[in-house]
Amino acid sequence: MKKALLTLAMLVMLGTTAACGAGGGNNGNASNADNTSKETTETTAAPQKVELKIFLGGLDRFREQFDSYFEQFAEKEKKEKNIEVTFNSEYPGAENAPQILKTRLATGDVPDIFSLHAINDLPSYYKAGYLTDLSDQPLAGKIIDGIKPIVSMDDKVLAVPMESLAWGYLYNKQIFKDLGLTPPMTLTEMKAVVQKLNENKVTPFQLSYKESWIPQLFLPLTVGGLVNSSHPDFLDKMNKDQGSFAEIKEMFGIIDLVNANGTDRAFESGNDDGAAEFAMGKAAMWVQGPWDADAILKANDKAEFGVAPLPINDDPKSTLINVSVSTALAMSAESKNKEVALDLLNFILDDQASNDLYQSLKFNPVSKTHTFKSYPWVDDASVFVNNSQFYLDPSIPSAVKDESGKALQSYFDKKMSQEEVINDLDKTWKDANAAGNK
Repeated sequence: MKKALLTLAMLVMLGTTAACGAGGGNNGNASNADNTSKETTETTAAPQKVELKIFLGGLDRFREQFDSYFEQFAEKEKKEKNIEVTFNSEYPGAENAPQILKTRLATGDVPDIFSLHAINDLPSYYKAGYLTDLSDQPLAGKIIDGIKPIVSMDDKVLAVPMESLAWGYLYNKQIFKDLGLTPPMTLTEMKAVVQKLNENKVTPFQLSYKESWIPQLFLPLTVGGLVNSSHPDFLDKMNKDQGSFAEIKEMFGIIDLVNANGTDRAFESGNDDGAAEFAMGKAAMWVQGPWDADAILKANDKAEFGVAPLPINDDPKSTLINVSVSTALAMSAESKNKEVALDLLNFILDDQASNDLYQSLKFNPVSKTHTFKSYPWVDDASVFVNNSQFYLDPSIPSAVKDESGKALQSYFDKKMSQEEVINDLDKTWKDANAAGNK
C-alpha cells in the first residue's frame, strides 16, 4: 500500500471505436434526401428529460465549483445523447449531513449520487446494500492504484475518490520562518514551539470549536499515531469490547496543550471563521486539514501555510501523517436514473475536464490522467509520506467520531473530565459494536 501511494501506475488507455456506414447506388439524390430527412428528425426530436438528485454533505464550501461542473456535464449529455439533465442538489453542512443521508437511505428517499467518507462509511453502506458496483465503468481503470483499495470492497470499486488527503495540522510558514521555527516531532518540542510563540506575542493555536467535527479531528490523529506505533492492537481490542481509551490516555497531552494556548471565543468560531482568522495570521497553527485550503486562500490569497504531523508524545515514531480518502461520490443502488448517474460519475474523472475541477477544489490528484501540479502543502506532507512517516486513516465507527467531537467540546468547556470522556467513548464504541456499525 505504501509503495502504491507513492507511485502512479501507467495510464490506462481507453479506446473507443465508432463505425460509420455510407449508402451508395445510382439513386444518389434519393439517398441524400433520405439522409437529410433523418438528420432533421434527429435534431428536432424532443430531448429526454432527467432530474438527478445529488447529495453532497459537507461540501457546501465548494457549491460554486460543483454546480459549474454539473452544468458542463449537462451540456455534454445534451450534445451527445440528447438528454436534458437538471439537478436537484443539496449541500448540507458536515455536522448534520451523515444523519440526514442515513435517514434518506433507510427510508427509500434516495439521491442518485451522494457523498460519503470512504473509510468511515463505505463498509457499512456496502453491507447495507446501498451502493452500486462501479468496477465495469471507465472511471475504475483511472483511479490511482494506491487510492483504489480505499474506495473498494471485495474487489469492487464502489465510489469515486474526491479528497485524497495527507494531513496533520496546518502551520503559518511566514510566522515559523520569522521566528526560526520548524515543525516539532515530539510533544516536548511542540511545547518549546508554543513557548517561543507566546514569548513573541503570537497565539499558538487557532480554536474553532463551534462545530463539533473540528475538535473531533483530534481522534483520528491521536488514535492513528498511537495505533501505528506503541498501541498496534488498540482498534482490534475496541472492536471486540476488550479495550478502553484509558489505554491511550496520553492522547490528552496534545489536546490539553492546544486548548490552553488557543485563540479566544472558541465556541463563536466555526470552520469558515477559523479559516479566515488563520489566513490572516491570528494564530500560528490550526489542528485542521488541507481541505480548507480553498477557504484560507479566498480569505487571503497571499497566505502561506504548510502541513505537518501532529506530535502526540515524546516518541517520534508516533508523529505521523494521516493518509486518507475522505469525501468520495457513490451511486445509490436504488437510483431511478442509473444511466445518467453513471455518465456523471465517469465525467467526474473525465480525462480533460476533471483536471480543472480537482485543481479548483485544491484537491490532490486521484486519477492516472491528472496532470496538474501539486500544491505546496501537498509537497510538505509528501516529504513525510515519502519517508514512510504516515498511516492509513484508522477505521473508527462513525458514531464514535461524532461523539468524540461533542465530548471534546464539553472537555474544553470543563463540563467533562478526562475520565468522563473516556467512559463516554468506550460506551459509544460498544454500542456501535452491538449495532454492527464497525
